[in-house]
Amino acid sequence: MENDFRSDSMHFSNELTLLLSMMRMDKGESMLWKDQDLANEIDWEAFLQLARHHRVFSLLYTNLRQTDSAWIPAYVMNALKKDYQENTFNMLRLSAEMEQICKLFSESDIRTIVLKGPVLADDLYGNVSLRTSRDLDILIPIQHVDQAHELLRSQGYVKEEEYNTILDDWKWRHHHATFIHPDKRVTLEIHWRLGPGPGKEPGFDELWERKRISKITSHPVYYLGREDLFLFLASHGARHGWSRLRWLADIDRITRQPIDYAKLHTLLTKNRQLHLGAQAVILAAQLLHTPLTAEMESMTTGKRARRLAADALFYIRQMINLHTAPVPEHVSKYHKKHLFSLMSAQQKILFVMSFFYPYPEDADTLTLPKRLHFLYFPLRPVLWAWRKTNSISQRGT
Repeated sequence: MENDFRSDSMHFSNELTLLLSMMRMDKGESMLWKDQDLANEIDWEAFLQLARHHRVFSLLYTNLRQTDSAWIPAYVMNALKKDYQENTFNMLRLSAEMEQICKLFSESDIRTIVLKGPVLADDLYGNVSLRTSRDLDILIPIQHVDQAHELLRSQGYVKEEEYNTILDDWKWRHHHATFIHPDKRVTLEIHWRLGPGPGKEPGFDELWERKRISKITSHPVYYLGREDLFLFLASHGARHGWSRLRWLADIDRITRQPIDYAKLHTLLTKNRQLHLGAQAVILAAQLLHTPLTAEMESMTTGKRARRLAADALFYIRQMINLHTAPVPEHVSKYHKKHLFSLMSAQQKILFVMSFFYPYPEDADTLTLPKRLHFLYFPLRPVLWAWRKTNSISQRGT
């Protein structure tokens, strides 16, 4: 499988190969493409597109300005510098807002754990300017979700979308709600789970026991313990097909930190995510040359993890964007299959069973008083068949 993986990665474009080489520069590796003839083979506009798509322009600029980059067109370096500077200002702005929101919640006795953003940049890269963040992600106990929503509204935040829900299915079908501050231009995601259900993951209280405190704010801001952070980063990257190399750079950085492998292995196994951790490690080792300890290396021997790693090259090779609609049909079909392949056996069973749990569409099809909502369970197959029949008949007319 290792040879198959290397063979697939050899089909990368010149621009992607160069980008990966630049990402490895701060690890003491030599730069490829220094020869002018080879540099002439690069489509520099496509290269900039890649750097921005993968959200690694700040890392590239920092690496390049520390070496001889005369062979790179001046306009490319200037573009990277501009992106780097804009990101620095954005991260400082997010840092201030993150601290303010955490303080606001703390004053209302809502515990918060910041999942990504500036604290992650500081912890993994030692500098908030070296990692990009589009928004803030904050995990809170599920029982405080409504209270948090009201607090955010009082601060001028607007909820992006109201979930249509029935029988509290939002608690496990979804894992966060998105808020936008129109004046501050800040996007904030309030999480009550690390990822969407159904699936097993550490509970908030468990994560809170292992939390760490950030050094970049005056008011206490907490974030995940190192092993919990690895689990979160690995599952998040896998769920998005590793379609942005920024997520893989995070794995490279955290793997180089002192991780308690015994704790990590137990944590991943307990939550049935060992194959996801292995996929992340394999990709980081192969693409970013992340050095692995013997214990980490032992994670990569399974055939399933290697197959999952090879499957992820589909996203990386094509510069696929899963966050902007419409997603091409062939990508959507592939992604659905890939998401199912990531699930543990138990999660696959729960996923199939979840189709028998009532959906909001069932209530739209047949309105029942709330006290009778339990009837949607036996009625669901009938209501689904009714909608399907109507849909087919309407397409035929």
